Formats: sequence, structure tokens, C-alpha cells
Amino acid sequence: MPETVESVFADVVARNPGEPEFHQAVREVLESIGPALARHPEYAEVVERVCEPERQVIFRVPWEDDQGRVRVNRGFRVEFNSALGPFKGGLRFHPSVYLGIVKFLGFEQIFKNALTGLAIGGGKGGADFDPKGRSDREVMRFCQSFMTELYRHIGPQTDVPAGDIGVGGREIGYLFGQYKRITNRYDAGVLTGKGLAYGGAQARREATGYGAVFFADEMLRQAGDSLEGKRVVVSGSGNVAIYAIEKVHQLGGTVVACSDSGGYVVDEKGIDLALLRELKEQRRGRLAEYAEHARNAVAVPDRNVWEVPCDLALPCATQNEIGGAEAAALVAGGCVAVVEGANMPTTPEAVRILGRAGVRFAPGKAANAGGVAVSGLEMQQNASRDTWTFGESEQRLREIMRDVHDRCWATAEEFGLPGDYVAGANIQGFRRVAEAMLAHGLV
Repeated sequence: MPETVESVFADVVARNPGEPEFHQAVREVLESIGPALARHPEYAEVVERVCEPERQVIFRVPWEDDQGRVRVNRGFRVEFNSALGPFKGGLRFHPSVYLGIVKFLGFEQIFKNALTGLAIGGGKGGADFDPKGRSDREVMRFCQSFMTELYRHIGPQTDVPAGDIGVGGREIGYLFGQYKRITNRYDAGVLTGKGLAYGGAQARREATGYGAVFFADEMLRQAGDSLEGKRVVVSGSGNVAIYAIEKVHQLGGTVVACSDSGGYVVDEKGIDLALLRELKEQRRGRLAEYAEHARNAVAVPDRNVWEVPCDLALPCATQNEIGGAEAAALVAGGCVAVVEGANMPTTPEAVRILGRAGVRFAPGKAANAGGVAVSGLEMQQNASRDTWTFGESEQRLREIMRDVHDRCWATAEEFGLPGDYVAGANIQGFRRVAEAMLAHGLV
């Protein structure tokens, strides 16, 4: 880490104890930006500020379950940086959510959003509420209570949340309805990921998974290769994973394995998307059931999907799912590229192992920017009261992901680090934010 920022990182750790995910995200960026600081010493003025959120909100969320018992969860919104535009980032409902997770995600979001080229800042939020196993009415009551506090902190020109793990179309609908009830305003642009019937954007649901695959395709093309004929493994089986699988198949690759918290399934003929969607989106079942309906599939319980040999790995589940052992397994299995569909799913040790083996690696802040990119397009459509076709939105997504790839590649080359997508993404994202923050003065 450059000496000019070592003290900043030490201060981040001291001021934010017990938040290892946030420390990891900050370290990864600060370790990369040395070349930019050497060329632009004035950027050092904003390093400390960019590591400190503009605002952190923590609040109680009381709600009533179907048995009439009042339960209490904790809600969060971290508005990290608005140098480029209104705060923008998802809401995560999951038992693992605490302030450190939200800050890590919000910090990553700053640079991810900057890489898209859109006028949006970075933020994140959520709650330690688990929607799994809850009835629709319980989820509705929780969302209404959550928004009863959150509404005062958000708005189309201030902070625009979206969905993340545990927050899909159902939850966004309940949140938007409560916002509209409280404010007496139809601010369609206050949330993204909305249903198409009330201001949502075509291709938003598909965007993160599609975008990661578009980035992978660009990365392989840069190396004189393509997705055609590639054997692919995807972790997860939720929204991001499902649409990553779909786009891989459309571009000529074959996804032979995917996973959930109970293990993974291998289908050498290619994952059957119709069956996977029915299982996960309609029945909300376990992935092990897939093998009961697909003749050639094998379910492997309580094991890691990265032991399956592949050419391309798409981690689309959660943070730090690929550690040193998993990275070594990927290298042994012939993997040539890892493209992060989730946020920070690869540990620093794993990144080093992949790098030493010559495996191309794309960090999530670049590769999974497709979701927030189409959220930005949804904001544009809401502001103009316009709607675009699926084809228009997907084409714009493809162009944005190509631009993100090219910015990362060109920046790495500019600073003498050819092929280093981590450095390219971090330097380019930081540079855009730093220029804006310097222009704004002491804010």
C-alpha cells in the first residue's frame, strides 16, 4: 500500500472496529491507487474523505408476524458518496446484514457507479430481516415499517435505493406503495427495480447477470478468445445466476453447474433454465430437487461448486465465497477466467493465486455493474416519463458494459499495468470521483 495512504487505512480500521468486510474493500482500493496518486498528488486530499460515508442511518424496524407477535429488526442506509450524483445502491434483507456489510457494499458502489459513466453516487442499505419462510403479508408489514423510517432519507434527487439479496419485485412494490402513501407523491424515480406496470425498466431483472456475461465476453475477446464452446460454472441460483446462465447459453457457452447454500448440481448437457426457474422462482425450492427432475443431473450436497472443472467461473452468490483452496481448485480444473457477478466474492488470497496462475480476473465493481447501469436507465426513463423496449435497454446495457471493460483495460495500460482489471477499475473509478470531489471543495 502506498505510504501516502497507509495512515488513512490504519485510521479506517481504528474508527470502524469489527467490520472486516469494509476493511477488506477499502484495502483493495487503496492498494491499487498508488500510480494515480503519484501522477496526481492532489488526489491525496480526498482519500480520507472518500473512505468516510457522508451519512449513516440506523433505525429500529418493528413489525407484526402472522401470529400477532411484534418483532424487531434493525434497518440501515449508508449514503456513502454523492460527488457524481444522488446516492444509488441496493437494499439487502438478510440475517447477515450489519453496519460493516452495508458499508463495504456502499464503498464498492461508489466506484462501480463511477465506472458506468452515469451521474450516480454510491450508497447501500438493508436490514437483518430474513424474508425466507415469511408470508407475503409478513413481508409487506416489514417493508411498510422499514419505509416508514427510510422515506425521510431518500428521493429522486437525493438517494435512490434498489433491490439486492432478499429484495426483489415483491419487496420493491411494498416499499414503493408505502413511500407513496406517506409522501402523497408519485415519485417513480425514488426506487429502481420496480414492476413494469408502475415505472420499471425492461431488462432490469436480467441486467446484473447479463452484464457480467457481457463483460466476460469482452474480456475473452480482448485476449483473442470468445465464449463459444466454453464450459462455465456459476455459483448461486438466484436472480443474478439465472440470467448469467441464460446469457452464457445465448452466446454459445454451456453452464454445467450452479449452486445454493445446500450444495451444487452438475448437468453436463447444460443447466435446464426452465426447470431452474420453476424450482427457484415459483416453488422457492432447494437446488437438490433439480436432480430429481433432470435425468442426467447429479446433486452434490454440502460441497463447493468450484471443484467442478471449467473454463470460466462466474461467482454470483455472496462475498468471499472463493478463498485460497477454491482458487487452487479452479486453477487445477483448467479455469482461464473468473468474472465476479457478486460483490467481492473472491478473497485477496484467492486473487493472488489466480494472478500467479495467469487466470484473467474481473472484479465485481466492474463486471457486475450491469444492474446499477440499468437502474440508471430506469431513472432516466422515470424522469422523462418514457419507456424503452427490452431490445433498446439490452443494447444500451451491452454498450455500457463494453465501455466499462474498455475503461478498465485502457486505464491499466495507461498506468503500466496491462491486463490488471482490478487496478484499472479502482484507478478509473477513484479518479472520476476524486476529480468531482476536488471540484466541489470541502464537502
